[in-house]
Amino acid sequence: MSIGIYSKLILRPRNDFKGRHFNGLMIIQAVNWYLRYCLSYRDIEELFLERGINTDHSTLNRWVLRYAPLLEKRLRSYRKPHCGEVRIDETYIKVKGQWKYLYRAIDKNGTAIDFLLTAKRNIKAAQRFFRKAFKEDGLFAPTHIGTDQAATFPKTIQTMKNEHILPNHCVHETKKSLQQGIENDHFRVKRMIPKNGCFQSFHTARKTLKGYEAILWIKKGLGFKGKWTINEQIKLIQNIFGLNNTLPC
Repeated sequence: MSIGIYSKLILRPRNDFKGRHFNGLMIIQAVNWYLRYCLSYRDIEELFLERGINTDHSTLNRWVLRYAPLLEKRLRSYRKPHCGEVRIDETYIKVKGQWKYLYRAIDKNGTAIDFLLTAKRNIKAAQRFFRKAFKEDGLFAPTHIGTDQAATFPKTIQTMKNEHILPNHCVHETKKSLQQGIENDHFRVKRMIPKNGCFQSFHTARKTLKGYEAILWIKKGLGFKGKWTINEQIKLIQNIFGLNNTLPC
């Protein structure tokens, strides 16, 4: 496995856990458990209690909302570049009993590109996602884009070409077979959503989904070569937060 990312991610200690009443390793373990496995906050509370550690589910919730976006932010620039053939789709996420929309993009090999949670499914939302994925992040523009037959995508892609975010020779395809990969990829994120199937606020959904996507990036390898075990993945997360020791529990 390449170790270059480690030297880039941790060059100095961080103060991410200053003022917290619990050890940073324990906090990151709780966050990793929640984002990686189908566990509720009360499940994790019980797991810590088995180890003689008293935590409250509301505290665990605060940890996830604080550190999940930070994990995603620090990993963002280390994602593997896509191959040029992109699949874009939106899926439904329930927030406080109402459906919201999660736009996601991967390439034909499954490499993650970007995501965006929006309140509405319209041209403005689609344009926001395209700008975020291909302009703000600085990833090179795709040559082929596969989407479903939603009416918003042809207009959005043409607008992106007019704004020179996408090249004029970019091909847009709507074959159903092209969407199978991203539809399967949606499931890998949605299966982690709380057991009641619903976030309680848009703010909570946005921050937690950042963590789900970040863990999925890590599982996919971030372009690492060779063996990529769970221990190496956890070590990477620890290094991102300046924690170099083995998890205590």
